[in-house]
Amino acid sequence: MDMLIFIALLNGIVISSARVINGQLSTSVGALHTSLWNHSVGFLFLTPIVALLYWQQLSQLDWLQIPAYSWLGGVFGALFIATSSYVFPRMGALNTSVLIIGGQMCSAVLFDVLSHGGRGQMMQLLGIALITIGIILSTLERNHNDDRLSE
Repeated sequence: MDMLIFIALLNGIVISSARVINGQLSTSVGALHTSLWNHSVGFLFLTPIVALLYWQQLSQLDWLQIPAYSWLGGVFGALFIATSSYVFPRMGALNTSVLIIGGQMCSAVLFDVLSHGGRGQMMQLLGIALITIGIILSTLERNHNDDRLSE
């Protein structure tokens, strides 16, 4: 379990670093080009690894039997990179990250509510309310400080 916690934390560091890098790239080439670079490099990085490790499984896969909704993960991933690359340099690392995490929490609770018929989710809904209030306060405080500095 300790290793899983370490891997999850390391993944958070990698994701935050990638957002900063993509945000900087976005300021010079644009969000869509940044997303293209990100996914092209990712494809070139992962293809040989997947081909070496899973060649037999890939050759036996019936690509026509994969449900259409299964492809949405790639579409959502591409949209995530493009929108993050656009928003990150404009809102800053902290606000963008907090808003993204807040959106993830809201959708996770929504999925849980829908899958459990809306029962027993009061604490999760309260948590989402607190996260939303925190996001609003954090954004308002930063905007207030930015306005004061520009005077």
